[in-house]
Amino acid sequence: MADLVAAGKVRHLGLCEVSTATLRAAHAVHPISAVQSEYSLWSREPERGVLGVCRQLGIGFVPYSPLGRGFLTGKLTSADQLAASDFRKSLPRFQAEALARNLRVFELFGEVARTKGCTPAQLALAWLLAQGDFIVPIPGARTLEHIEDNAGAAALQLSASEIRAVESALDPQAISGARYNEGDLALVEG
Repeated sequence: MADLVAAGKVRHLGLCEVSTATLRAAHAVHPISAVQSEYSLWSREPERGVLGVCRQLGIGFVPYSPLGRGFLTGKLTSADQLAASDFRKSLPRFQAEALARNLRVFELFGEVARTKGCTPAQLALAWLLAQGDFIVPIPGARTLEHIEDNAGAAALQLSASEIRAVESALDPQAISGARYNEGDLALVEG
């Protein structure tokens, strides 16, 4: 890959769902510009090391699914809302029993958002933005309303006590189900 950069065919290198060991090894060969991994209030795996390495080496971090595949918007209230073809139906967190437990966990997070005067999606994105200036989340949006709601997160400033309240309200240890099924989890390092 470094040869492709030297040849002018690639400007920057990025990695996805990478372990800290692979990230350090790759960065030693050629500077890595960005790492993309799932990261949100209910998928906190990057906190186990990848975020620290990115911060230390000056690598940008691009969280995908920053709204927990739509869960953190508060608009999903039942597994019955998912179409038969919806990818989330294959994910353990979205199975009916796990989702019902996760929705109970979400209630306190929704309360924190109401107290802050924002939507749950805005609070989830503001929390991510507060984790460091090297983090640039990429929320998906299907409507103009989603785009406007997501953009509203940029105006939110969270105090240290609000960050603690958010993290306490949506403790990742209380989340039921893995983020991927076993086959898909085998494909990610991070």
